Amino acid sequence: MSNLEEDLNTPFDPFADVEEEAQAPKAANHIHLRIQQRNGRKTLTTLQGLPKQYDSKKILKVFKKEFACNGTIVDDEELGQVLQLSGDQRQKIAEFLIKEEIAKKTEIKIHGF
Repeated sequence: MSNLEEDLNTPFDPFADVEEEAQAPKAANHIHLRIQQRNGRKTLTTLQGLPKQYDSKKILKVFKKEFACNGTIVDDEELGQVLQLSGDQRQKIAEFLIKEEIAKKTEIKIHGF
């Protein structure tokens, strides 16, 4: 049987690549910056996927001082340590991480509106 006949006999799974991505999100080593709407005009910025060799507490302390906002570290079972900052700080965090050479521009994913 040729490869073409084998391809025709096997069913096509349109979600095959989606399942592979869902199983290995940590393999990509991306830093995710997300924004969440709280109430009214209030927003919350979350930073997920910071490399383990960096101290989250020290980085959070610098963020709070640089951006004049409040913040905390939340321990999540699946996601690990997630930094939460008040306000929309996505661009400032991305610029800081690139400037301090913690991450490259291609490793940072900015989500949200």
